[in-house]
Amino acid sequence: MELLIKDIITDDDKAELLTGLRAYNRQFIDASDWGDICVYLRDDQGVMCGGLIGQRKGDWLSIDYLWVCETVRGEGAGSRLIKSAQDVAREKGCRYALVDTISFQALPFYQKQGFQLVNTLEDFPQAGMARHYLTKEL
Repeated sequence: MELLIKDIITDDDKAELLTGLRAYNRQFIDASDWGDICVYLRDDQGVMCGGLIGQRKGDWLSIDYLWVCETVRGEGAGSRLIKSAQDVAREKGCRYALVDTISFQALPFYQKQGFQLVNTLEDFPQAGMARHYLTKEL
């Protein structure tokens, strides 16, 4: 067997690895009803002002990305995105939500949305910062 070390993840390598991983996981988890949840906020010209990308995984909504542009921050855009994603997830059977954020990002925002801090990984991604993991019952 040959061991290859690369600096760049190619789409083909990632797809091949994920195919093997998912085949193994299917022995234990039924992921047939898993899926994406995407909520976008666009202005009158169609320019994206914010968005949320997440995944439904069993009973969980996993929020992968949330972004709101500077021009609409503080106007409730992030709250609208979170609420909409949670509503869709709940309708599709999710009972919980999970999100992670880095210390300079949005910890107080998620706590204001009802998320509870469950774990903190100090010095991630670098010294003096922290990655926070939060959950919420839907």
